[in-house]
Amino acid sequence: MRLIRGLHNLKRWAERSDNPLANGCVATIGNFDGIHRGHQVIIDQVRDRAHQLGVPSVVMVFEPQPREFFGGADAPPRLMRFREKVEMLLSHDVDIVVCLQFRSRLRNLSAMDFIEQVLMEGLNVQHLVVGDDFRFGCDRKGDFRLLQQVGAERGFAVEHTQTIRVGGERISSTRLRQALGENRLADASELLGRPYAITGRVVYGKALGRELGVPTANILLSGRKPPLRGVYAVAVEMPNEHIERGLANIGMRPTVNGQYPSLEVHLLDFSANLYGRRLRVTFLYHLRDEVKFDSVEELEKRIHEDINQGRDWLATNRPVPTNVER
Repeated sequence: MRLIRGLHNLKRWAERSDNPLANGCVATIGNFDGIHRGHQVIIDQVRDRAHQLGVPSVVMVFEPQPREFFGGADAPPRLMRFREKVEMLLSHDVDIVVCLQFRSRLRNLSAMDFIEQVLMEGLNVQHLVVGDDFRFGCDRKGDFRLLQQVGAERGFAVEHTQTIRVGGERISSTRLRQALGENRLADASELLGRPYAITGRVVYGKALGRELGVPTANILLSGRKPPLRGVYAVAVEMPNEHIERGLANIGMRPTVNGQYPSLEVHLLDFSANLYGRRLRVTFLYHLRDEVKFDSVEELEKRIHEDINQGRDWLATNRPVPTNVER
């Protein structure tokens, strides 16, 4: 799989003799946040059509996501970071991921400029798969009908995305965020086709857990707002793909006046230096909500109670092999 970042790099590839898009492509466009089962159906649809036409499959995404650009701190929680998204697209055999920076320059493109500069000059699109509610362009004139009209004139086809429903409702990232926010982990797993997980690098923290006799691996969230909060029983995939059991606290750490979201993982019966390593934390069971305690001593007492409860749950519920389905 090839990753092309930025409209300028997309245009540079168009000028190269080894341009992978020289003969066109089958593309889809969206946030693909979470890459849930609905997204997976669209990716399969794009990949199958690309195989039929003998051209690359392309997924175009944006950084930041448009709702983050417009909403700032009020934007909904992100379900996965960019690196996780690219890795999962790779696991679904997408040929090319194009990531456009969603800033003023892209935001100010009209619908026709987007079609000409991005879809035609950049992607050389032969077949486009988008939802009939897809909107684009600063003039708000870009929609499915315009794409069909221009495609018929300029030589590319436009196809509806396929829809998958669970419980009679369409799967969406919004529905998935709601399930996670309400700690309905089983429902979230059904929407995703896998248990929800966060992957990140272990960084140095304030070592409070070690002072309390409960050392934790602090997973870098890069300031992003997590879609779930509380204390959970987790399965942790190590760099060697071995699975360890543990407990995780994700949230703002109100007892110690935390200033930013954090993910802290305590591994049961495990001791090793994990600084700088990337871990995959799969959330299996919600133990309790995040609480602000009156003192660190009360927090310490509750942490040990959480560990005992988590051990009991994990003893009767075998952690899933998180590396099976990405």
